[in-house]
Amino acid sequence: MSVKSLPLTSTPGTGAPGAPESKGNYAFISLGCPKNTVDSERMLGKLAQDGYALQPGADGADVVIVNTCGFIEPARQESLAVIREMLDLKRAGKVGAVVVAGCMAERQRDVLLEQVPEVDQIVGVFGREEIADVVDRAVSQRDEQKSLFRPAPVRALEDTARLRITPRHFAYLKISEGCDRLCTYCAIPKMRGKHVTKPIEEIIREAHELVADGVRELIIVAQDTTYYGMDLYGRTRLAELLRELDKVDGIEWVRTLYAYPEHISDELIETFAGAKKIIPYLDMPLQHINDRVLKRMIRRVDRAATEKLLLRLREKWPDLAIRTTFITGFPGETDAEYEELKQFVADFKFERVGVFPYSLEPGTPAEKLDGHIPEDVKQARVAAIMEVQQRVAFGWAEAQVDKEHPVIIDGPDPEFANHFRGRTYADAPEIDCEVRVKGKNLKPGDFVRAKITAADGYDLTAKALGKPW
Repeated sequence: MSVKSLPLTSTPGTGAPGAPESKGNYAFISLGCPKNTVDSERMLGKLAQDGYALQPGADGADVVIVNTCGFIEPARQESLAVIREMLDLKRAGKVGAVVVAGCMAERQRDVLLEQVPEVDQIVGVFGREEIADVVDRAVSQRDEQKSLFRPAPVRALEDTARLRITPRHFAYLKISEGCDRLCTYCAIPKMRGKHVTKPIEEIIREAHELVADGVRELIIVAQDTTYYGMDLYGRTRLAELLRELDKVDGIEWVRTLYAYPEHISDELIETFAGAKKIIPYLDMPLQHINDRVLKRMIRRVDRAATEKLLLRLREKWPDLAIRTTFITGFPGETDAEYEELKQFVADFKFERVGVFPYSLEPGTPAEKLDGHIPEDVKQARVAAIMEVQQRVAFGWAEAQVDKEHPVIIDGPDPEFANHFRGRTYADAPEIDCEVRVKGKNLKPGDFVRAKITAADGYDLTAKALGKPW
């Protein structure tokens, strides 16, 4: 397994990487979702301000921090493999110490040190603010305390002064932490605690900081973005927050991820459709469409409400690209219920879809449900639905040929001269598709008007028209 180097795109405060007062060198490996990326960037900022120098690879580092994912078993296995790879380097004398942080550390705090006893320090999700102290102990080999866990906060943690590892022109903006949902398959509340809202004024201040650091696309993330505000203000206030973000100078695109369907109100839809900078893209995980399966999942929506919402969104928000995810093979899912989901995917024609086999998560209510389905059946159902969706996605791509789209440039195309990799509004970075743009003198963060010239499976090719704006 190879470990990707982290590109530096910002350097907050004093004691930045390479500063002469450096306390030592460290490497950082960030795994998991965009919300975990924000946590990683905050820890990187804390370490930079404390005088630690980040290096691009693990070899020769005084300490390596692995920010783990604990969402489902495959993610935990990936995290464990990376940890063991770093411990191999430690045994070979190429790494001084190994620190494990994040969701897997939080979820498996009682057994992780038994699995990997050579780890020097373990820090949970909510110990991230004290990462510099943890690294101090690891570097100095003080083992009087090998773990640090803090309770879930009663108010959202601050995410300013981050050392960003995303490309300079886009950033994730986390608006809340934790989740109050009781979905029977999900362990996130056990790892991330209850929902806590970050105040609007703090989010706007963070947005201005990100703009000053070169960001042009803000990507809104949370465990449940549409529940934003409920705990702090007594009602959902995502629409108000988005209207404030729409006023921030320097931002061109605002993209919303992780929107739970229950709290998508008419006010929110009108805000989506009427704002200048909120692009017509919505990530809205639906997980299933059959009423009985949704009830067993405790999703609090049914098929009729879901279809009504989808039709309202499509009617009010022209050119909307909807990304959703589905779970198939949930305990008790019958052949007929699976076929209903497959037909729904074929009929509704979502622009972007991810399908995942149900993952049995210890300690979740779904573990105790009857009717658990064999792994090969789950995988076959995933493959069949994705085959249906592939035809839908290929058809959408072909329908874009000869159309003009604004495209954000992510970087040069490594395979072809005078070509660049970019994305349309329908494509979230590192999740969706790409556009190969033919042009000259473009740089990351440029927006170009591009004419789509061909479809290449899921992806598009295009020719830049005019100058970037």
